[in-house]
Amino acid sequence: MKMAAERDIAADPRVVWAALLDKDVLKACVPGCQEMTGSPEDGFEATVVQKVGPVKATFKGAVTLSDKVEGESLTLSGEGKGGAAGFAKGGAKVRLEPIETGTRLSYDVEANVGGKLAQLGSRIIDGFARKMADQFFQRFQETVEGPAEDAEDEAKESVEKKSWLKRLVKG
Repeated sequence: MKMAAERDIAADPRVVWAALLDKDVLKACVPGCQEMTGSPEDGFEATVVQKVGPVKATFKGAVTLSDKVEGESLTLSGEGKGGAAGFAKGGAKVRLEPIETGTRLSYDVEANVGGKLAQLGSRIIDGFARKMADQFFQRFQETVEGPAEDAEDEAKESVEKKSWLKRLVKG
């Protein structure tokens, strides 16, 4: 499965680059990540729990960073073994480009699975891989940009609406 996309992130390229190398940021962005240890130099070890179709598995694996061009590009490669469920491996070539509003992050993702997971069929696997990549890069963008002011306003407005509704029902 291959896919490519890009995201415009409202942050300086140096900030985006630093976030790509931060294990805590990566842990927060990988869907289902339970644990992540290591460093950008030596690679990361991760434990990820995922459900693909009817198959739920805990994957233990490694993520390495290679082809690093400081502040411009790198390749994230990972492989995880999920016991009887099989294995998943893949990578993402990530490029950063300064733009007027911050940074354009472009990525090309390739993913492969084997074992029981491969028996689910390419449509399910491709959809799952696309969803995982989208979730990772969406979470990454949100983490780097920080909470939106609109989100805070919406949360406050939601609480006010609920309070108003409670008074209406009690009254």
